[in-house]
Amino acid sequence: MMDQISWIAIFPEAFLLVMACVIALADLRPQSLLRGLTFTLTMVTLGLVAALEAFYATTGLTLYGFGNMVVADTMAGWLKCFATVAVMVTLIYGRPYSASRDMLRGGELFTLGMFALLGMFIMISGNNFLVIYMGLELLTLSSYAMVALRRDHAGAIEAAMKYFVLGAMASGFLLYGMSMLYGATGSLDINAVFKAIASGAVRHQVLVFGLVFVVAGLAFKLGVVPFHMWIPDVYQGAPTAITLMIGGAPKLAAFAIAMRLLVEGMLPLAIDWQQMLMVLSIASLFLGNLAAIAQTNLKRMLAFSTISQMGFVLIGLMSGVVNGSIISAANAYSSSMFYVITYVLTTLAAFGVIMLLARDGFESEEIADFAGLNQRSPLYAGVMAACMFSLAGIPPMVGFYAKLSVLQALIVSGDPLHIGVAIFAVMMSLVGAFYYLRVVKVMYFDEPITASHVVASSGVRVVLCINGALVLLLGIFPAGLMALSAQSILQMLGT
Repeated sequence: MMDQISWIAIFPEAFLLVMACVIALADLRPQSLLRGLTFTLTMVTLGLVAALEAFYATTGLTLYGFGNMVVADTMAGWLKCFATVAVMVTLIYGRPYSASRDMLRGGELFTLGMFALLGMFIMISGNNFLVIYMGLELLTLSSYAMVALRRDHAGAIEAAMKYFVLGAMASGFLLYGMSMLYGATGSLDINAVFKAIASGAVRHQVLVFGLVFVVAGLAFKLGVVPFHMWIPDVYQGAPTAITLMIGGAPKLAAFAIAMRLLVEGMLPLAIDWQQMLMVLSIASLFLGNLAAIAQTNLKRMLAFSTISQMGFVLIGLMSGVVNGSIISAANAYSSSMFYVITYVLTTLAAFGVIMLLARDGFESEEIADFAGLNQRSPLYAGVMAACMFSLAGIPPMVGFYAKLSVLQALIVSGDPLHIGVAIFAVMMSLVGAFYYLRVVKVMYFDEPITASHVVASSGVRVVLCINGALVLLLGIFPAGLMALSAQSILQMLGT
């Protein structure tokens, strides 16, 4: 019976692995430049996996498999479903872009994307330190290879090298922290670690020492200060399709492992790790917003924007436990989950427009390249403006409600320090509004530098319109997604 439950718990992962191998073999046959067969098989596979994960999530069951090493709960189901959809949208946007840059000579983009998604799945469902680390390495190794896919481009190769070196260092931090936690608690199982810490029969100093390294590793994956140094260079140097691949869906997996390790595994140490997250959050909001103002490259600006946005995610994580009480934990963590989901949604649309404007031999990634976009293509200018307003936190876009929910979770604690952080975050958001609105100003009020119209396939156009519409509609009607996040977090905390 246990084996049967174990296989049910990991069935989506097993299906994804088998299909990734099948698609890699199918890709060996001669195909068109756009890899039509490979792309179709990939989309069908990802669609089935997303539907399967949504079904798992709606059952409300929590399944543990393989000796409690993996867990399939509501939070895991929804995060994996959204991550799958994000990878699907990324590949739809990135396929024409990649084909025009000779990145589809083989189907590596699709197979590596699927293996990266498998790594995210393992991270999200990991209930054991080693399982989480295995998922993390599968994701990062696939990402290194994807960044370097454009073999004839010096910037992409340089970005891949920087990402590899700094990623290896961050993995070392995380692994060393996990080894310290294992030494202190005698277990790699997250539930057993929680019980050992709650019992108080372990050395607090060793635990906190290991915790510092775990938080450092998590901070790198989220891309927050002072572990942010790879993000601007990799975002700018990588091909735009790959920038979206590493800047979108993986943020959901990074949030998941933060929840697994910090909340499920080390909630009794919340007073320690919440203080660390507070420092990281304040530094990220400050440096991310100020550095973004000076950028002229849109991808680099969005990279520093990501750093500040992840600072808001940390605000939700740092406000769950107040004076030893976990009454507001579900509210805080669900607002953080809502924030990261809506951030990924907005990022997909923003980078989708950047890829649409790119042409053969021309990367449309400077802010000046968007001059007069409204005169050339009002639709794409509208989608980009919606994304910028959302990232800036301007109503009625979803980014406004996401920021409001996170700040509300911080203020409701009543802690004077938390209220101070909330005021600082609002001030930094006002600073951030400048560089987001600058892009809108360039699109609507500057003279166009080219008269060429933006050409896109009907499929890409439809997906981009849906993507942009959701940024607006979820801001007007956020209750459904917020309730889904709250339900996921409540079930996780209950088990």
